[in-house]
Amino acid sequence: MKRQGADIILSQAVIIKDKKVLMVRQYVQRGDIVWNFPGGSIEKGETPEEACIREVREETGYEVQLISQMHFEEEKYTYIAEIISGTEGIDKSIKDNEDIIEISWIRLSDLAKFDSYTRPIIDLLVG
Repeated sequence: MKRQGADIILSQAVIIKDKKVLMVRQYVQRGDIVWNFPGGSIEKGETPEEACIREVREETGYEVQLISQMHFEEEKYTYIAEIISGTEGIDKSIKDNEDIIEISWIRLSDLAKFDSYTRPIIDLLVG
C-alpha cells in the first residue's frame, strides 16, 4: 500500500489464518522496505469496501469477502476479511504493484515484522 498525502483515502484488509496475517513486503514513499497489509487508494466512484476487495485481489491474487470494519483512522479504513478463492500471486501488470517485493503469511507473534503503521492494528487484534 502506498503512503499518500492526506487527501487520499486508503482501504486495507487484515486476513488471519492459523495465527498468521497476510502481508505484502514493499517499497514505500519514504524509501524504506516494509511489511503492509494488502490495500491501497480508493478510486473515484468506489466504496471503501469495493476498493479493499479490489486491492487485495490485485496485490495478492485472492478474492476476499469482508467480515467487518475493524478500524478507521487517518483517512484509512481497515477491514477484517477472509479468503474465498484465488491463487496467491502479485499482478505485476498493474503499475501500482511495481513496489511490491513479495507476499507472505507473517506470524502474529513475529513483532519485528510490524512497524508503527501495522503494529497498532495487530495490537487491536491480539490485545
